[in-house]
Order: sequence, then structure tokens, then C-alpha cells
Amino acid sequence: MDTTDLLLAIAHHLLVFSLAGIIGAEFVLVRGDLGAAALKRLAGIDRHYGIIAALIVIIGICRVFFGLKGWEFYVYNWVFWAKMVAFVVVGLLSIVPTVRFVSWSRQAGSNPSFSVPAAELASVKNYVRAEGFIFLLIPAFAAAMARGYGY
Repeated sequence: MDTTDLLLAIAHHLLVFSLAGIIGAEFVLVRGDLGAAALKRLAGIDRHYGIIAALIVIIGICRVFFGLKGWEFYVYNWVFWAKMVAFVVVGLLSIVPTVRFVSWSRQAGSNPSFSVPAAELASVKNYVRAEGFIFLLIPAFAAAMARGYGY
């Protein structure tokens, strides 16, 4: 057994589980009583979201090129590409919440009486909910790939 493959797989899985936790935390924290401290916390959590997502991509690329299955397994596997599409869609859906979290945090920092507009809050909650639902496809596709589907 190749230790590199094992270590890359462990890192990849831990990062993906961490990203799932962050999406869950954002969903829980996006609610009506967002004060300046909660907005700062949300912006910080979302910053970690971006860092972890980038690390997932880097480790994932390493798994493709340095893992035991070889790059051919991934390049010619439609389930892998479905998983990548799901990951990209989750990333695209995360843009609106990220922009709003930063904006709200700045506004709350400069105006202590700032209140998040209800319509914007509801919109962000819907985006985070959609991220969570699409994210569920990623481990489903990963499980299918691990069992040889798509190749």
C-alpha cells in the first residue's frame, strides 16, 4: 500500500468533512439576530470556507496525479466529472453569501445600529441551504467512484 495515497486520502476526507461542518455552521448562524459580533464570526467562518475549499482542490489534484488509481481513472470517469460539477456549483453558490457576509460585517463595524435587511438574510439562507443540498451529492458520487462506477 502506498503511504502517499493513504495520506492524501485522509487529508482529502478530513477537509471535505470540515467543509460540510462549515456549511452547517453558516446555515445555523444565518438568522434574524445577527449583531456585529455574529457578523464578524460569520465572515471569519466564511474565510475558512474559502481556505478549506482551496485545500480540497490542491489535495484532490495531488490525488489524481500521485494516487494509486492514476489520472486515467479520473479523466475518463463520468462520476468524477459529476462530482466536480457539484463541487463547482457549491462554490458558485457560495459567492453571494461571501459577498453579503463581508458587506454586512463592514456595515456593522461602521454603524452599531446596523440591521441585516430581512430580504437579504432570507436570500443568503436560501443560498446556504442550496449549497448544503448540492454538497450532499459530492459524497454520493465519491462513494460511487470508490466502487468503480463511471469508469
